[in-house]
Amino acid sequence: MRSFYLTALVLGLLTAVGPLAINMYLPALPVIEDVFDTDTATVQLSLLSFFVSMSLAQLIYGPLSDMFGRRLPLFIGLTLYLLGAVGSALAPDIQWLIAARALQGLGAAAGMVIARAVIRDLYTGPQAAQLMATLMLVVSIAPVLAPLAGSAALAAGGWRTIFWSMAAAAIAALVLLTTALKETRPPEQRGDSSLARSLRDYASLLREPRFLGIVFVGAFGLASFMAYVANSSFILIEYYGLSPTQYSLAFSINAAGFIGVAQLNGYLSRRFGLGPMIRFATAANVAVMLLLLITELAGIATLPVMIVLLLCGYAFLGLVVPGTAVLALEDHGEKAGTASALMGALQFMTATVMIGIAGAFFDGTPIPMIVAIAACSVIAFALAMLSVPRKEAQIPAE
Repeated sequence: MRSFYLTALVLGLLTAVGPLAINMYLPALPVIEDVFDTDTATVQLSLLSFFVSMSLAQLIYGPLSDMFGRRLPLFIGLTLYLLGAVGSALAPDIQWLIAARALQGLGAAAGMVIARAVIRDLYTGPQAAQLMATLMLVVSIAPVLAPLAGSAALAAGGWRTIFWSMAAAAIAALVLLTTALKETRPPEQRGDSSLARSLRDYASLLREPRFLGIVFVGAFGLASFMAYVANSSFILIEYYGLSPTQYSLAFSINAAGFIGVAQLNGYLSRRFGLGPMIRFATAANVAVMLLLLITELAGIATLPVMIVLLLCGYAFLGLVVPGTAVLALEDHGEKAGTASALMGALQFMTATVMIGIAGAFFDGTPIPMIVAIAACSVIAFALAMLSVPRKEAQIPAE
């Protein structure tokens, strides 16, 4: 059991550099908009460039981790992340920042893909669900604490200090990778792995309706949260008038439900099965998000109402996102890296598209953001009803 939680801690800290790069600079987005004398849509490109590069790079890291093991691609990714963070801190204009964030996204993709593959290397079934949930707990500390840390860095040294802090986190992650993570895909398991094999595996996975359906359930669940991430600082700071610190606290509240409920994955998947758990969670999530949309359109969604409903809705995503990741990879142990890469790429590309759509309709009010969130929830629910099994045998813990 000690090794179980140590593995979760190591993988969580290695993976957390990605969420850190997303959430830590959110309080500074309005400041960056003013400093570079640009508009909201252009500033959001620094987030979109990160998502696009991270999405596409996952398709590369997955096969690399199957061919060369898990550790080497992680070293490469963390190094690129470090260079991107330093480049962002030194950015003289918004175009430079957008490019540096793209480089940072190339690096962040490594941890996002390979951590899931390591879990599949070591565990399956409810134990994998529990480890995935524990990993989500460690990783989710970043969305909770990162905006607060970003606000503190913004107040202490300006927005560039935020990216220097990310660079320091990358160095710490490199040290941790060197000292605390053993190789989980030894050379004797890499014999069948090659670029040609990976391309065939991608083609095979893209022809699996069940795999794609489950992946996109998680994708639209993630997209509903990322639509909030991309727009929340402008809504809460500029529309509702919160300070950066107050915004960080409000954002952390919304993430708290996701973190807490995610820890029930292991218990609920053993008790009811992964499929039924995911179906219930998507149904509950869409009900809450549609209620939020109705209250917003009716003009009665005050800031406390919005925060409470988002807290409840995102809490159910704590069952959907890790649960779909386990279910999608369950039957693909021999190509876990490739399957994890395709899943991650599809999920973040979906999130990128939804961020772009919400940004295109941004009018300074919460309505476009909430419409995007509700639309993602509806699609995730519909796909879950079509793709996720209604009943399944309970799987004993290994």
